[in-house]
Amino acid sequence: MFLEKFLLRALHGVHLVSRPMTLGVRGAVFDEAGRIFLVRHTYVSGWHMPGGGVDPGETAVDALKREFREEGNLVLVDPPQLVAVYFNRNASNRDHVLFYNCGACRQTAPKTPDAEIAETGFFSLDGLPEGATDATRRRLADLRGDGPADLHW
Repeated sequence: MFLEKFLLRALHGVHLVSRPMTLGVRGAVFDEAGRIFLVRHTYVSGWHMPGGGVDPGETAVDALKREFREEGNLVLVDPPQLVAVYFNRNASNRDHVLFYNCGACRQTAPKTPDAEIAETGFFSLDGLPEGATDATRRRLADLRGDGPADLHW
């Protein structure tokens, strides 16, 4: 049993070095008025749904909750529902994003801009801010069921 466990960990380590993959999460989260929460980062252009990388030892849902807290002082009201897994070739040839429909949230305090987040806000779905990214718009279309999903972020 010990040898099997050791070999499995060793093979997993070789795999991580030879074929590392990054995993991120993003989520569509809404206020009580049905407006979507978006963020504008300091280091990349456009308005995005909140999210980020899954840290080692962290579940995807825990990462999502952490990112919501860090990027918007948001607490989920409903359990998140996985919509799809997307390949994000814009980041690297090994990056995947888990996209969740998170339903309602509660904001504990307005988000103050910081080194990572330049601006945040809740927006009506028919009044997205100028600069909302194409990926953000495509994911909202996926939530509405507007045709087959393109599984590239």
